[in-house]
Amino acid sequence: MSSILVIHGPNLNLLGTREPEIYGTATLSDYVAQVRTAAQPHGFSVADMQSNSEGDIVDAIHSARGTHDAIIINAGAFTHYSWAIHDALKSFEGTVIEVHISNPGAREEFRHVSVLSTVVNGTIAGFGISGYTLAVAALAELGLK
Repeated sequence: MSSILVIHGPNLNLLGTREPEIYGTATLSDYVAQVRTAAQPHGFSVADMQSNSEGDIVDAIHSARGTHDAIIINAGAFTHYSWAIHDALKSFEGTVIEVHISNPGAREEFRHVSVLSTVVNGTIAGFGISGYTLAVAALAELGLK
């Protein structure tokens, strides 16, 4: 059975109440449930973590080495400037899918650049909670077993 670690970055603990016009009304628990539901038919196990701390996210990526086969990460604002998360992801040998609830390219200019994009297998953005289902489907399509 393959294992997926889902990493939720800063402020994602506020999903459901933070800027619902951008992020919708689904809570972080709803997002995790969505991933678990999508993963079940493929036989994937799912672990998740959320942190507002860059160091905690780096530590989680390090701990995923040899433990998880894939990472789905929404690094939130860290996407745009965290070279530490970039380097940690670069050291992960499994598949990595970057997910964004909104479309960063359609938002403020500082959100247009992802420093993580060069070390992930792909990016899914702008599909809300469905983006996480699409990430699980992408992992299955890429051959995660």
